[in-house]
Amino acid sequence: MSLIKSPEQIEKMRIAGRLTAQVLEAVTHIVQPGITTMDIETFCEDYIVNTLKATPGSKGQYGYPYCVNTSLNHVICHGMPSAKQVLKKGDIVNVDVTVKYEGYFGDSSKMFCIGAVASHAQRLVDVTQACLYKGIAIVKPGVTLGDIGSAIQMHAEANHYSVVREYCGHGIGVNMHEEPQVMHYGRSGMGMALKEGMTFTIEPMINQGLADVRHLEKDGWPIAITKDRKLSAQWEHTILVTPTGFDVLTLREEEHGVFEPAK
Repeated sequence: MSLIKSPEQIEKMRIAGRLTAQVLEAVTHIVQPGITTMDIETFCEDYIVNTLKATPGSKGQYGYPYCVNTSLNHVICHGMPSAKQVLKKGDIVNVDVTVKYEGYFGDSSKMFCIGAVASHAQRLVDVTQACLYKGIAIVKPGVTLGDIGSAIQMHAEANHYSVVREYCGHGIGVNMHEEPQVMHYGRSGMGMALKEGMTFTIEPMINQGLADVRHLEKDGWPIAITKDRKLSAQWEHTILVTPTGFDVLTLREEEHGVFEPAK
């Protein structure tokens, strides 16, 4: 499968990306203390299917039974919604959603702070978002995957955090996961050089403590948590490489003005 998307494919991915962003914008209004992570799942599936007239991209992929991942506090990624998991003040939770529309995927995630959170938790959330933005900001033809990873790693480690290495970003299109793999650590100048028309996710997972991962299993599904049980945060966007830069296909309204206009 070609890494380079045609103009027709890119337009379909723009739609899928925009719909994905709309899910995270909509669910923001219900995320508050007292709801369960299953409430988030129920809302997102209803919104995708009945409001957007699209398909939940994650449901059924690799046997996963839900349309979102909800990763709470020390869960790094792949957290499963539960009717027993009630959000409380001070929690941080990542909501990861994919939307499939006319055969193409959009993929994005957002961190939510539940009520007032501890300053150290807010700092982790903010620095992780900055890691994502720094990785995105350098995207253009000729930049290497190592350049992206290095930018993310340097910012995380400068703030005394660690980068999870077991999971990475990925190409995306008619499949949720395509080549290339986009590491969130690395050396500048190394790896594949980006080309116009490539589409992929950047989704750094940054730990408050050590980078070490432990895996739990729930209903046959592997959930990644921090081995030292300290907090972890993640943000994700789907990116298009344009002739002279990038376009964030899953950009939310709240982020307008963060990046230079797409070229």
